[in-house]
Amino acid sequence: MTTPAPKLGVYIHWPYCARICPYCDFNVAKAKGGDEPVALARAIVADLAAQRALTGPRDLASIFLGGGTPSLMDPAWAGEMIAETRRLWSPAADLEVTLEANPTDAEAARFAAFADAGVNRLSLGLQALDDAALKGLGRNHDAATGLRAAQAAARAFPRLSLDLIYARPHQTPAAWADELARAIDLGAEHISPYQLTIEAGTAFDRAVRRGTLVPPDAETGAALYDTTQRVLEAAGFEAYEVSNHARGETARSHHNLIYWQGQDYVGAGPGAHGRLTLDGARQATYAAPKAADYIARVAETGVGFASRETLDAREAAQERLLSGLRIREGVALAEVAVLEIPSQKIADLVDLGLLADDPQRLRPTPAGRLVLDRLTTQLAL
Repeated sequence: MTTPAPKLGVYIHWPYCARICPYCDFNVAKAKGGDEPVALARAIVADLAAQRALTGPRDLASIFLGGGTPSLMDPAWAGEMIAETRRLWSPAADLEVTLEANPTDAEAARFAAFADAGVNRLSLGLQALDDAALKGLGRNHDAATGLRAAQAAARAFPRLSLDLIYARPHQTPAAWADELARAIDLGAEHISPYQLTIEAGTAFDRAVRRGTLVPPDAETGAALYDTTQRVLEAAGFEAYEVSNHARGETARSHHNLIYWQGQDYVGAGPGAHGRLTLDGARQATYAAPKAADYIARVAETGVGFASRETLDAREAAQERLLSGLRIREGVALAEVAVLEIPSQKIADLVDLGLLADDPQRLRPTPAGRLVLDRLTTQLAL
């Protein structure tokens, strides 16, 4: 009996942004006019078709247009990418099509057009509901604009997710609880509160080294994390992943679960990563990061890959561990058996209250989630 091919997600990266946020270390570029964006849209469609030849027929669970700021693109281009993806693979009855957007008035005015193009879930980067905090984060909208955009998104799309950033300089747990309550009142089914991380090479990294930006200390960060869990849980949001909270299973992000559950996904667009199971082996793909190079690679080879490599069993298991520990269900021990994690190490982490006492799975406790990086490192070594 033939084992059915795993379901597939498709990630499409649109790198252009109106401005580069000082905390961002993603593969982004300042938005530009001219011929490049049009050529990039065409190259992405061609890349998707070429990767279909690699994957063969698959059931399509999710399409995610991320960035960058994909809501800056012409909605017709998004429609073409979505239609081509649906044509190439077999769309599930509950296919999730997500678009990332910023809450500027200009982008909100295009929400209906993106819905018509096939988007049924919007991930809105509110980041904060406080004007001073938004200015400090380098955002190009204020709180009132964010509220208008969230209301417009709720009208345009069946599903809405809100992104927020906490552990900002001078932020208190009380102020954060109030901000979360106002976000909850916007009616989204999914909220993603991300703790501010100072990434190397960003403007915030340089500011920290100069001493002009001082992030909260570890104790305050932990208090803000606890506030996040308490407020959202009381409002009916389950923390199904470290930084993602949903009102019930149906509100969870289908696409992100593909990553965290170790499923397959195609990556198209500059710098996009992919993970594909081909001939029984896990393959990692990485697209050329610059738009011009990506367009050239597609023209020359059909796909935009800068690299494509087969992961050995240990590498694949380490990836599975890193992603699986992020979600409430954790990861089955059988899936990472090749790592040969000592049973005594697991028992010690259970005794410390960082792992649940589960003979079948590695599942972080709430305390384990608070120190997930340290926990993951201990298990992966």
